[in-house]
Amino acid sequence: MRFLSAIRPLAVAALTLAALPAVAADGPDLIFRKSTVFKLLTPNDKLATYAIDDPVVEGVACHYTVPERGGIAGMFGVAEEVSDVSLACRQYGPIKFKEKFDQGDVVFSERRSLVFKKMQIVRGCDAKRNVLVYMVYSDRLIEGSPKNSTSTVPIMPWGSGEAQKCSAFLD
Repeated sequence: MRFLSAIRPLAVAALTLAALPAVAADGPDLIFRKSTVFKLLTPNDKLATYAIDDPVVEGVACHYTVPERGGIAGMFGVAEEVSDVSLACRQYGPIKFKEKFDQGDVVFSERRSLVFKKMQIVRGCDAKRNVLVYMVYSDRLIEGSPKNSTSTVPIMPWGSGEAQKCSAFLD
């Protein structure tokens, strides 16, 4: 019994750390949160809007909005979040490709539950139209969700420079 009492705080700490989002080194930038469901003694349910820069394509940013559960489970970071995520990506400067990429490469990923579910933003190139295509979706160890959102970024010239072709950077 004494052994279990000593292990319990370590297990809680490990589970809390495991629940933290798996994000890029800088992580997403929180833009704002809005409460959607009031909870009296625990945190409210919220919608949170974040921004990320594409790590391979300079000049493109994506904004996504995710629901964040409140309550006891949300307070301790163990709530399984729903798969409803919206996505909008835009060119905000000259587009420069830093390296080659494959269709469907992961741009950003974060856990949406303690262990089994994660949200991913992936990138592709519509070579015929010279458009970058971003998709966000959630997957689980056993079964994913059909809920998704897609955003496109037409590669346009910026200033006096020529627009690059995304097809030249596909592996």
